Amino acid sequence: MKFLVTGVAGFIGSSISKALLDAGHDVIGIDNLNAYYDVALKQERLHRLQASKAFQFHKMNVADHEALLALPERDSIDRVIHLAAQAGVRYSLENPFAYAESNMTGHLAVLEFCRRAAKAPLLIYASSSSVYGDDAVAPFSEDANVDRPVSLYAATKRADELMSQAYAKLYDIRQIGVRFFTVYGPWGRPDMAYWSFTDRILRGETIRVFNGGKMKRDFTFIEDAIAGLMAIATRRAIFVEGELAHKLYNIGHNQPVSLMDFIATIEAATGQKARMALEPMQPGDVTETCADISRMQADYGYEPKVSLSDGIGHFVDWFRSQRVAAGPALRRF
Repeated sequence: MKFLVTGVAGFIGSSISKALLDAGHDVIGIDNLNAYYDVALKQERLHRLQASKAFQFHKMNVADHEALLALPERDSIDRVIHLAAQAGVRYSLENPFAYAESNMTGHLAVLEFCRRAAKAPLLIYASSSSVYGDDAVAPFSEDANVDRPVSLYAATKRADELMSQAYAKLYDIRQIGVRFFTVYGPWGRPDMAYWSFTDRILRGETIRVFNGGKMKRDFTFIEDAIAGLMAIATRRAIFVEGELAHKLYNIGHNQPVSLMDFIATIEAATGQKARMALEPMQPGDVTETCADISRMQADYGYEPKVSLSDGIGHFVDWFRSQRVAAGPALRRF
């Protein structure tokens, strides 16, 4: 099959693209390579994909709907995996319009692309565990009330789900939304806690621990997340005749870990103790995330396999290898 992957230079985007290429599929990737974090990391991810002749890249802003509709490969696309978005909860407090453009206008542009493409491609898009806010009862079911977001990022992701629901109703566009739960691992994002904590602990610097460490997260190793996403992307979509062709799935680990245990896991992997500054809860944060993965298990046989200790160990090994490659700078990205 031929896939269009938006946000192809991102963490999940590059990872799913590599898995698709390794499985013999063709991938058309688009990304605007913005500077939210070091572009060198995004370019390095792209470099790994460009070794395959089945990969093509277009530098493009997904919110530019005219450029997206003019994509040369538009009418040959079988499936779209839409992962391009402005990530990060706290950054939304500083630059809200970036979220409106990338997450909402960008999602609408992709919906219009699928509406007008010749093959009526299945759309698989990234939502987020953040849509559950701070009121959902763990484990979070896809059927929970998600109308009380606590961050602008969460609000834009919920808006995407509602737009998709409307397009499924109006134009019978087949869609699957994936609510990811804290995906981590090698080639990840430097703005996320596991990366910044590892970096600071190895440097002997103080890490900021919010809400006094009284938070829990459902950490999902990248290989598990990609296994789930590959199942959705490559198998026949499961829709019930006569019902709306729009489904939502959680991809998580279903084993929330306290923040202090998470830090202890990084300490064990690095062999160094963390210096901590306990700080108040930050605007937009939630106290706990926990995925109910029963729907993914029933429909796609999804079973996360990588424990947090093993996953953090893999990340720390990778992170150290990047420092060695960087030489005297001690840091590559």
